[in-house]
Amino acid sequence: MEEERRSSKFKRICVFCGSSSGKKPTYQDAAIELGKQLVERGIDLVYGGGSVGLMGLVSQAVHDGGRHVLGVIPRTLMPREITGETIGEVRAVSGMHQRKAEMARQADAFIALPGGYGTLEELLEVITWAQLGIHRKPVGLLNVEGFYNSLLSFLDKAVDEGFISPTARRIIVSAPTAQQLVRELEEHVPETDEISSKLIWEEEVQRFNYTPTESVVPT
Repeated sequence: MEEERRSSKFKRICVFCGSSSGKKPTYQDAAIELGKQLVERGIDLVYGGGSVGLMGLVSQAVHDGGRHVLGVIPRTLMPREITGETIGEVRAVSGMHQRKAEMARQADAFIALPGGYGTLEELLEVITWAQLGIHRKPVGLLNVEGFYNSLLSFLDKAVDEGFISPTARRIIVSAPTAQQLVRELEEHVPETDEISSKLIWEEEVQRFNYTPTESVVPT
């Protein structure tokens, strides 16, 4: 365990996931196991700030393991997503764009657990940012029991039809277990294609340097 902690190149990973638990217990087990894997490697968590569903399970596992948890959430979502005692540090922001900017700024890598529209929206945005060269942070899919198989098939189809380059397709690292995924993210070396390497994204990069003006609530 100590060896893995020393070898980790990530200080904090951003996890996207559902505010629901899903119908299969394996989704819940995967969230807890991912939290434990982060703890074993000495990695802190940044996430969407809810204490229910998979959000609550992964954040509680990290917090119980003694690692820092940073939840970033728009004020308007707090009554709906946060119930009971909040977990770790909760950073309230004014809207969804600021939420994503702050989560991206804080993280060294991204992992998506199973989730719905919100999870997909956050995931696809950081993939697009990587494709455009705005960041070079690894992006992983925790493909629990093939949950993301259809998405991966769609992306392969988009490659075949010429809408996604093979280089861009390799942005995504996918694995069925948390342990395997984190290890593969550690080993992943992001690629840059010829077009994105020539782009300059000064305004977008500033989003990663965004400093929230809303309140910070430590717990």
